Amino acid sequence: MQLGMIGLGRMGANMVRRLMAHGHECVVHDIDPAATSLLEGEGARGARSLEELVATLTAPRHVWIMVPAAFVADTVDRLVPLLAPGDVVIDGGNSWYRHDVDRAERLLADHGVHAVDVGTSGGIHGLERGYCLMVGGDEVAVDGLRPVLDALAPGIDAAPRTPGRAGDPAPAEHGWLHCGPAGAGHFVKMVHNGIEYGLMAAYAEGLNVLAKAGIGRIDHAADAETAPLADAQYYRYDLDLAAIAELWRRGSVVTSWLLDLTAEALHADPHLDAYGGHVSDSGEGRWTIHAAVDEGVPVPVLSAALYQRFSSRGRSDVADQVLSAMRAGFGGHVERRDESR
Repeated sequence: MQLGMIGLGRMGANMVRRLMAHGHECVVHDIDPAATSLLEGEGARGARSLEELVATLTAPRHVWIMVPAAFVADTVDRLVPLLAPGDVVIDGGNSWYRHDVDRAERLLADHGVHAVDVGTSGGIHGLERGYCLMVGGDEVAVDGLRPVLDALAPGIDAAPRTPGRAGDPAPAEHGWLHCGPAGAGHFVKMVHNGIEYGLMAAYAEGLNVLAKAGIGRIDHAADAETAPLADAQYYRYDLDLAAIAELWRRGSVVTSWLLDLTAEALHADPHLDAYGGHVSDSGEGRWTIHAAVDEGVPVPVLSAALYQRFSSRGRSDVADQVLSAMRAGFGGHVERRDESR
């Protein structure tokens, strides 16, 4: 099958490589000409402009956009006037699902162009592992993409079959799923990433408790500003986080790919000195909380994980200062600057 790919970053380029390895023809474009040239050298057909990309593709065209969410709307606005009725635009980034709902209706009504949203998980390892694909859009457009989705997905051998499943494997067992109409793919991916925030926070918080388990060996000031540690004898452990993460990978109920990556990071850098602890969020966690509020669904773990990311970036600075000021005001408490222990 022939596919146009716009955006050749860390994921887009590897998706092209995986598609070509499965025999698909890819026409590629990126705002960085060097990225286009690189994939040309690997067998893709390069296009230096959107016009050239569209002209190179055979109708009905399938054009996959793999750019950051902030640039999707502009890319679509420049691309769609070049297309024809029956063509399909695929947004594989992390767009807000509401934008997909509105965009799909507008593109079909105004241009006869189908819009498909594909929440794509797999990161920089997708070339080898495959990509978990959460798809939204009308049945006809999605059905036409099956060869591409099958090639990008991990495949049936990526995991043992769930007990009780029999017969021909369903698409979800191959690693992709048509979740529903426009926006459904990105809605599922949005919640997927919200869960990811919570899982990551759980590992991080638990490992932090282990890292501080030697607090009983530290001398504590006896004053009004220091909470006493009455049971210091129970906190005298010097625990090897890298070894514990490695241990948990084997037979533990908390085993996961995230734990694998954590163990890898701790082995390479036991004190994680290469990391400052500034944790970004790309929007999906926020949108998950937004949806939960609209639905009246409690998500305390997911919301706490999102707020911790805000705190990691220094966004709790005023709140922390206000707390310190109030303590000084009502109790004359002098702020202790060094609380590293």
